[in-house]
Amino acid sequence: MSQVASIARDNHATRVTAITVGLGPLSGVEEQLLKNAYPLASAGTIADGAELQVRLTPLRVRCTKCEKESDAKPNCLVCGHCGDWRTELISGDELMLLRVELDKSVQTVH
Repeated sequence: MSQVASIARDNHATRVTAITVGLGPLSGVEEQLLKNAYPLASAGTIADGAELQVRLTPLRVRCTKCEKESDAKPNCLVCGHCGDWRTELISGDELMLLRVELDKSVQTVH
């Protein structure tokens, strides 16, 4: 939420209307728990009431033997091309802020 507030402040936004995060299967974060916690985390902030959108990111590895990239499963990080187990994680462990939609309209007080 601090990143969102900083982005809103830097862009002179009056409020945040939507937040999109990327969530990998090895991030250690459960999608539904994140969605359940979000209203409490955003309450009283510039993002209060903003929609939370979650995009699931793929689990990808790079093989150190054949040097190719492939998709993998959380419990099986082997190369999808040669089957070797010596792989490096490329993506799938992130919880990343992807997009923040801002409202810059001027609010007038009557």
